[in-house]
Amino acid sequence: MKSKIILEDIKIYAYHGVLSEEATIGNHYIVNLEVHSDLEKASQSDDLKDTINYAEINEIIHQEMDIRSQLLEHVIGRIINKIESQFPQITYIKIKLTKTIPPMRGEMKGVSLEFEKEIKQKN
Repeated sequence: MKSKIILEDIKIYAYHGVLSEEATIGNHYIVNLEVHSDLEKASQSDDLKDTINYAEINEIIHQEMDIRSQLLEHVIGRIINKIESQFPQITYIKIKLTKTIPPMRGEMKGVSLEFEKEIKQKN
């Protein structure tokens, strides 16, 4: 069974960016995450140990967003690595990270980076 867990539009204030002002002022970010795993056992057992605890994934996202990075790519990479190591049953992960007010000319909704990773299961 293919199952997805999706965390949508997590709003976080953080201090990422190359410019020194970004380290001082900060910015609003929006994180969207999708993970795939076989959750059929949980659908039968009604037991948290048979699924992926999305509250723990949310906590990982917040912890990694609290660590300042110059590049959003670095933040996303850390989030993926931590989730992958903590939840080996995940087979796919997609993260979209949006900086809502990038320090650039012009009016825009934001600038986003999106990473997708297929995870090979270790036997």
